Amino acid sequence: RDLLASRSSPEVVRKAVDAGGQADDALWAAMVDQGWCGIAVPEEDGGVGLGWVEAAVLLEQVGASVAPAPILGQLVALDALAGSDGAAELIDGTRVATVADGFDRVVPFVPSADVVVVCDGERLLSIDLRDARPAPEPAMDVTRTVGWLRAGAPATEIGGAAEIERTRDVAAVAYSAEMLGIAQRVLDLSVEYAKDRVQFGRPIGSFQAVKHRCADMLVDVEGMRSAVYWAAWCVANRHEDASVAASTAKCWCSDAVTRVTSSALQVHGGIGFTWEHDVHLYLKRAHLDSISFGTASDHRARLAGLLRTKVEAGESVI
Repeated sequence: RDLLASRSSPEVVRKAVDAGGQADDALWAAMVDQGWCGIAVPEEDGGVGLGWVEAAVLLEQVGASVAPAPILGQLVALDALAGSDGAAELIDGTRVATVADGFDRVVPFVPSADVVVVCDGERLLSIDLRDARPAPEPAMDVTRTVGWLRAGAPATEIGGAAEIERTRDVAAVAYSAEMLGIAQRVLDLSVEYAKDRVQFGRPIGSFQAVKHRCADMLVDVEGMRSAVYWAAWCVANRHEDASVAASTAKCWCSDAVTRVTSSALQVHGGIGFTWEHDVHLYLKRAHLDSISFGTASDHRARLAGLLRTKVEAGESVI
């Protein structure tokens, strides 16, 4: 939190926005120096040797600061690429990776990535982008570059169906953790504003309608927190219910972050969507996160399939 407060302040984020969403080099260097890229990589593969609970802690704070750095994609890609040729360059930050759930998708940071890990059917692919990076595309989320990932570039198959599911689980947890950070931050901003903004001679936070909206936001955020960290623990420990937990987190967080950021706009009134205020930056990143690696509806469908399999096998789903 301290690192991001100094290296990813609103001023730094807005400079990145003015530069078309390009990652901030000083912020990225600070993350690399702290060992963030290798946080969930085993020590024998050159990483820090912690896990996805610790990675979720980092990504929650990344979301809270809408940090202009490609750390989310780096962490997810390294989960698939750890121990392979070139992984050391990802751990030390000299190469940048991102991840995509198929082709013909808008992918964050793909215009500046050196490698992309792609879930393609039942094949997990690694594609070197250094000679053919996708062009940046205009997008509602202005805190990072995005681009369309198209099929056609030479690819290396690095896994099958099991590795695809693992990558989807890890990505679901990563995006959910970032959305948790976004939701907590806009809740804090909303409560602070409700205490300071005076209307009809009273702080607006004293009005029942505003208090109830903030209370609903808190319920959503705490639900997100429970879902994210249970899923992160399951993924870190390769628990048999890791896919169930990851999809539960992603569908809950995708819906909840939309409610929380929308409520934040209502609490802030007209100022919340002005360019000068930061709330709109959080709302825009949240919308892209909510559809990355599956919408809430996609993960509810995945959950239905996973739970049906357990029921048909006579297993408990509680």
